[in-house]
Amino acid sequence: MDTKELLKKVRKIEIKTRRLSDHLFGGEYHSTFKGRGMTFSEVRQYQFGDDVRNIDWNVTARYHEPYIKVFEEERELTMMLVVDISGSNAFGTQEQFKNEMATEIAATLAFSATQNNDKIGLILFSDDIELYIPPKKGRSHVLRIIRELIEFKPKSKQTDVAKALKFLHNVMKKKAIVFILSDFIAEEYSQTLKIAAKKHDITGIRVYDKSEESIPNLGLVQMEDAETGALQYINTASKKVRTEYGAFFNDKENYYKNSFSKSGAGSISCATHESYVKKLLGYFKRRG
Repeated sequence: MDTKELLKKVRKIEIKTRRLSDHLFGGEYHSTFKGRGMTFSEVRQYQFGDDVRNIDWNVTARYHEPYIKVFEEERELTMMLVVDISGSNAFGTQEQFKNEMATEIAATLAFSATQNNDKIGLILFSDDIELYIPPKKGRSHVLRIIRELIEFKPKSKQTDVAKALKFLHNVMKKKAIVFILSDFIAEEYSQTLKIAAKKHDITGIRVYDKSEESIPNLGLVQMEDAETGALQYINTASKKVRTEYGAFFNDKENYYKNSFSKSGAGSISCATHESYVKKLLGYFKRRG
């Protein structure tokens, strides 16, 4: 992709997702993810109805009338976007590929965080850590993140969610708001997630395509494994084959839901033909 085409794509995503974050997610994001606590702002004269626990006794003694401490919410937070860029995400039979939807969701979340003056960082992973961008503030930083999401070419096509979580745990010393975007066609990440969720506020966003749920009877079909590149002929006329195909999807979905639920982390599932706007808003409102 040449620079002109890339910038055009970045701009298109910025216009769409910034509008969403401005109109829809700014307030929802703010109320869902509170700041670290309250920080002292100023003192003012006591007014009827003020909490007596906030009286500043030193200032009160000096001026012989009651003064109270005023506090403000300490807003600054750090958001980490942990995005799966393995081979299985470059797939879609509906309006979008899974990785295109993941890019839009990540951009929307990043602009929502920017509105609140929060820092945003990025981890791109396959079965290794492909790219790490440390958290920073500002529009130009978010645009760099979107650029990487569109353009970055992974060295590997395979997936290791646990490895990404371990890296996150090691690199982020303070609590962060973490969104993991993946199709979660992976296993053995439950224990690592449990450890990471004790330190961070984690939400999984599972992006899938509805054709992954079941396979129609198409006769003998050659299929390629998106992560290994292996080719094989599948007899989709066989009921057993179709049942196993559906069971594989259900197993991965159940493992994802159970892992996030047991660890205390939040989770969303969104198919490529569905509105991620509705899914995110619904999630924020439930949590807010």
